Amino acid sequence: MKRSAFLAGLMAVILMLVLGMTFYGTTREKKAEAPGRQTFSMLTTLPVETASVLARAYEAYSGLRVEIISLSSEDVLARLKDQAGEKDGAAIVLADSAVLQKAAAEGYLIPYISETNDMVPASFRETEGYWTGVWYDPVVFAVNRDYMKTLQLVPDTWQELSRTRARIGVTDFMAAEASANLLYSQMAQFGDVATLALWRGIHPNVVQYARYLSNPVRQAGMGEVDIAIAVESEALRYIHDGYPLKLVYPADGTSAMLTGTGIALGSSAQDRANAEAFADWLLTDDAQMALQGQNFYFLTTNPDTMAYKAFPGKNIVLFNQQVYFTKEQKKALLDRWVREVRLAS
Repeated sequence: MKRSAFLAGLMAVILMLVLGMTFYGTTREKKAEAPGRQTFSMLTTLPVETASVLARAYEAYSGLRVEIISLSSEDVLARLKDQAGEKDGAAIVLADSAVLQKAAAEGYLIPYISETNDMVPASFRETEGYWTGVWYDPVVFAVNRDYMKTLQLVPDTWQELSRTRARIGVTDFMAAEASANLLYSQMAQFGDVATLALWRGIHPNVVQYARYLSNPVRQAGMGEVDIAIAVESEALRYIHDGYPLKLVYPADGTSAMLTGTGIALGSSAQDRANAEAFADWLLTDDAQMALQGQNFYFLTTNPDTMAYKAFPGKNIVLFNQQVYFTKEQKKALLDRWVREVRLAS
């Protein structure tokens, strides 16, 4: 009798386990059948390591998983074109403003305006809401503090930098998009003749044309150069690591890489709703804290955040002329710089 009762109890436990596993498997299968309710996809030109920081933080915040699809600028546009007539494509694009401008012009994005992104200054977003900038990364002068002590006047314009005798570090325009963007932006702002004259003054003092954006900042921090022309995110990373650097913002303006979001055509209504919530979250202090926790330092475009209010250089002067050069024109400008500046002496 006891044995029968034991066996009956054991069978009941096994049955409960089987039913539980069946229910769990069915639940997982149902979730898999409706990934739009749990997961949405993001096309991005960011490196996977940067995008992953944001995806993990947002999943912890919302419970929704962001699938990262990291592609080149050209491939992002091609993917958007291919999915335009679908209903289950990627829901959001997180990319540089040049990609977003092209995507909007081709009709691959859906307008989205919210109370959050409406706070972003007009210079950082598309008027009708087709895309919104979430952060930017300006080019600055990162000056070695010991060198700064020897100066009566710290150069704070491009013209003054071209006349200084300081040892200068800069990333090769041919090696990194952010560096090349500086040259294109100066051409648009100052004109080609003035820009090439400017760099003819800077070139003799360049110790090395680096291959990576971080190298000029490291050189300035180590005293190998006096001034680095660098993106601010790299300069801030070295400052937070204790390197003796001081940031100087060019008073006559500077270029910046603007990163923003756009809601993609060709995604489901549920995915679009998830993407819109994610786009708003990217404009919060939570997103900035997630990035800074992994040593990514960008300047938020949202003036309502603590990150914006605490930033002492928020009135930085950015060039106000748009860069409209074609791919062929950009190549021609780089060729001129190589021919008339770098190889001219």
